[in-house]
Amino acid sequence: MAKVIALANQKGGVGKTTTAINLAASLALLGKKVLLLDADPQANATSGLGFDINLEGIYECITGQKRAEEVILHSPDVKNLWVLPSSIDLVAADTELPKLENGHFVIKNIVDSVRDRFDYIFIDCSPSLGYTTLNILTAADTVLIPVQCEYLALEGLSKLLNTIRKVKSGLNPALDIEGFLLTMYMRNRLNNQVVTEVREHFGALAYDTIIQRNIRLGEAPSHGKPVMLYDAGAVGSENYLNLAREFLKRNRKR
Repeated sequence: MAKVIALANQKGGVGKTTTAINLAASLALLGKKVLLLDADPQANATSGLGFDINLEGIYECITGQKRAEEVILHSPDVKNLWVLPSSIDLVAADTELPKLENGHFVIKNIVDSVRDRFDYIFIDCSPSLGYTTLNILTAADTVLIPVQCEYLALEGLSKLLNTIRKVKSGLNPALDIEGFLLTMYMRNRLNNQVVTEVREHFGALAYDTIIQRNIRLGEAPSHGKPVMLYDAGAVGSENYLNLAREFLKRNRKR
């Protein structure tokens, strides 16, 4: 059964979707069967892997029009990578999910229906702490939290951690934190201070791998490819492959 990891941070622009795409692709290239579930109405993970954002996907699963197995797409570029796409229609999920029977568990039921097909399922959350995100946290085993290397990015973490605690105390007692990933790093005094602060505060939960700012990493989504297929020699490619190896090391039993 797949381990389910939510990528969450209510602050936008911290590298959440970039991490979802490139960590999922890196693990797939390392031989793991990976599903990336795009649960952000912006559908950037869907388009970033070269898929049309107007296809049926997670929204149709939520509303009961489709089963997950009917809308999951296989990446043409990465053998072991699949995508459950998103679309702008998902904007309506925050108002529709509460109306459904057992509304908090809708996405969990969708994920569980295909869980035995994969080693890992990553869920790219929207940059909010709305009802859809609560649904995802209820479905997840762990939460991977990207943290941009600047002080403003640290300020909102308390809200996310409080939300995780509330979900853990009620809807999903098994929920845990996978780790904190430092992103958009530049070699300067401010970024180094943030790295030090995160590592001192979160200890072993902070990943050793740091994702550096990299032009090729930013360009890759416009070509519909993970960075390692767009430019294998880019710093971003090296960073995410290293992250995948560290992730696997931390999940040795899987």
